[in-house]
Amino acid sequence: MTDVPEPVATDDGQPTAEQSALAAELAARGGAASPVVLPSAPDEHPELAVGAAFAGGLVLALFLKRLAR
Repeated sequence: MTDVPEPVATDDGQPTAEQSALAAELAARGGAASPVVLPSAPDEHPELAVGAAFAGGLVLALFLKRLAR
């Protein structure tokens, strides 16, 4: 018996079976027939989390500076 590696899931932009089922259910309810777009995982774009943390730090610093007056 040979060991066959399991296929690795890749994000190739194609809708998954779950997304297709959600789109079909939405269309059956009378909603738009456009494909369901799920937000990307933070693991795919860690630079967004770093940028958000930096912006939050600046806002907090400005708030504390104004509060000290």
